[in-house]
Amino acid sequence: MTAAEHRIDEHLVVRRDGAVVTVTVDREDALGALSRSMLEALDGYLPELAADDGVRAVVLTGTGRGFVAGADIGEYHGVDQRRFDDYQRLGRRVLDAVEALPQYTVAAVNGYALGGGFELALCCDAILATERARFGLPEVKLGLLPGGGGSQRLARALGVRFTLRLIATGAMVPAAELYRRGLLEEVYTDAAALRAGASELAGTVAAGAPLAVRAAKRLVREGPALPLPDALGFEQSVLSSLFATEDGREGVAAFVDKRDPVFRGR
Repeated sequence: MTAAEHRIDEHLVVRRDGAVVTVTVDREDALGALSRSMLEALDGYLPELAADDGVRAVVLTGTGRGFVAGADIGEYHGVDQRRFDDYQRLGRRVLDAVEALPQYTVAAVNGYALGGGFELALCCDAILATERARFGLPEVKLGLLPGGGGSQRLARALGVRFTLRLIATGAMVPAAELYRRGLLEEVYTDAAALRAGASELAGTVAAGAPLAVRAAKRLVREGPALPLPDALGFEQSVLSSLFATEDGREGVAAFVDKRDPVFRGR
């Protein structure tokens, strides 16, 4: 299938290649900072993406030296409280929608992932980065704090002490440190290798069983909040429901027949 590309905003490019969609923040002059118009475009597009059963994996990335260097701070200046709060609610809604996507999501971080950019990466199922990528939640330097879930998602991923130090100092952390701590899946030498790695991961997932991948997301994200006996029951009930699907039957039959399965998402 030939790749198709279009813009949903001046600075947002959507490319579809088979069952993989890549959303690129194309705003090099501002290091990928998210403006209100970009957030509004994503707010309208993400429900459409979530409902597309033909899409099995999604890659989020940027251009130039920035993945997403946070919110467009210029839009804070001089606005009243209501306008500021509306902007924060919009950003929160977009990030929650990214996290809720049923497809497997990959953040391919090519440069700075600061503030909302780090929060966006934290909403994805996998984070890949180049060696020069830098991550941080520097809002304290503005007298503010993260508003898109950074303090909560990072604390759940890497612990309270590290998260508090990162927020309280506003420091930027290199990709190598977050890889060592287990937050990043892979670190690549350059942007070309990153693109290839993200494409390979997304393609591998997209070639698999889509219902099983979607169910895995639910299990891994929701299960840890449950008592272990309940979580184990949750796992078994999901497995049982998958066995009843056409894909489940096809996977078992293909294994027995020693052939590649053809999963149709049914």
